[in-house]
Amino acid sequence: QFVELCGQLTREHPEVLPFLASRRRKADGAFLGSAELRAVLRRCLARVRARRDKVYVYINELCTVLKAHAPRRKIPIATVATPQNTATAPTPPAASDAPTAALPSGSKRQIRSLENLLRVYAGEIRRLQERELDLAELDRADSPYVQEGRLKRRLMRVFERLCALKRCSSLTGRVAEQRVAYRGTRYPEVNRRIERFVNRRAAAFPDYADILKVIEKASARHGLALPRRRMESMAQDAFREVGNRLQERRHLDLVYNFGSHLTDQYRPG
Repeated sequence: QFVELCGQLTREHPEVLPFLASRRRKADGAFLGSAELRAVLRRCLARVRARRDKVYVYINELCTVLKAHAPRRKIPIATVATPQNTATAPTPPAASDAPTAALPSGSKRQIRSLENLLRVYAGEIRRLQERELDLAELDRADSPYVQEGRLKRRLMRVFERLCALKRCSSLTGRVAEQRVAYRGTRYPEVNRRIERFVNRRAAAFPDYADILKVIEKASARHGLALPRRRMESMAQDAFREVGNRLQERRHLDLVYNFGSHLTDQYRPG
């Protein structure tokens, strides 16, 4: 009932239900059949019926619960294999074995150090968010708001480094990180080029000239021999469709991630 009602209220944003379904697939199977999840669904359903304009807030609440009950992926620790020789060989000194044996523990220490640094940054960000700002501090170069932004950038760099050490993806599941699929023309070569171009420039918004240049290169590369007027018409259609989808994605990302820890416990209605 909750999904059906949300589907009716989020027709303008078709990405919402697939995002919710992906969260459900990643959740633990035991939790999906638990009474706790049924209670959460009943509560969210009652709130959506009472405040339909807050449907995205309650969908985000359900996604947060599902994410919290997703199974943690264990990171395998590689072991260093020691060669065994049948022939008689001189025994190496004990001092030479120390660096080899210390490699796995050294990697663990580095991971723990970065995790501790993340906790320190997160605590400092929380402290800055709780500080009151006055008008005099808004013009200062070291205002709490500026310090918070600087710490968040450092935290993201540490997080990416930690993901590289753990050999796991740094994607966080945000809507803004999802790929944009494009099938707007009847030429697969053009569709692939536009899709690759848009997803490669995830942080930038393409303009009409960029899309037209991509279509021209695809036509020349694959020998499509598209006339100039045809390419301009395709570029206009692609620019409008891709632009609308990027705007919707940014809007959903703002809805899901707006606020801070001070608003996490806020439940309107």
